[in-house]
Amino acid sequence: MSDVSGFLDGRVAIVTGAARGLGRAHALELARHGARVVVNDLGVERDGSGGSTGPADEVVSEIRAAGGQAIASGHDIADWADAGRLIGLAVETWGRIDVLVCNAGFLRDRMFVNSEEAEWDAVMRVHVKGHVAPARHAAAWWRDAAKRGEPVDARIINTTSGAGLQGSIGQAAYSAAKGALATLTQVPAPELGRYGVTANAIAPAARTRMTEAAFAEAMKAPVTGFDAMAPENVAPLVAWLASEQASAVTGRVFDVSGGTITIENGWRPGAKIERDARWDARELGGVMGQLLMQAPAAAKVWGT
Repeated sequence: MSDVSGFLDGRVAIVTGAARGLGRAHALELARHGARVVVNDLGVERDGSGGSTGPADEVVSEIRAAGGQAIASGHDIADWADAGRLIGLAVETWGRIDVLVCNAGFLRDRMFVNSEEAEWDAVMRVHVKGHVAPARHAAAWWRDAAKRGEPVDARIINTTSGAGLQGSIGQAAYSAAKGALATLTQVPAPELGRYGVTANAIAPAARTRMTEAAFAEAMKAPVTGFDAMAPENVAPLVAWLASEQASAVTGRVFDVSGGTITIENGWRPGAKIERDARWDARELGGVMGQLLMQAPAAAKVWGT
């Protein structure tokens, strides 16, 4: 597809939410390096309403015009059966699947005290179930392939967020869903390793329809110089994680923004105080003061 084609030659990738923003950048980058790409997108608005096949078709046309291979998919990734059909589409078209990039999502921002049940259900459905369902079907295909003796070198690449790792004011549902995805990534990593599958997550900061609405000033493109918030900055890490070079990397969460890549440490045991007896609640005031002094300050929540 270009002078760098070959890095991902022969690999088949599915990218969800691939018609715009980060997903589009991922799909184009994967194809640029030689992957065959299923461009999955429902063409919905920022809040999940509406729908159109046009945006996905446009990305497919762009990939094909550059000499790559791609097909469009309008499967609903949060529907269990339809997610299975999405995996089936890749297998039926190219005989296999090697990479699943779960990226699709939308926002229903609201201050926590004003949030509604329907908003929570919608956000959890697209972000959490929309990651779980396609990954579950892909994992089953890879397991069965491994049991047949076929070589498997596969990837699940999830999309969490700084909101999921630190929280974000006005985005309780989104933060909770993205936090779930960071933890979810840790489970398939050891479970699927025996079959030749890795699972990692990215926490990107980039200019998309969602971030432009929530952080308009921070997401503005500069008049000159490096555009740190361009979604194309995130895609190279996704392409590398999709490659054979990343076969030993699993269970990681990468924060990526502009030209900076950080490995997130996540929740792990920290400062502690203990004794061989039950605590009395009345004692804990002084004890907890000492414990909190030993611990690093809590991470700042976005928007505070």
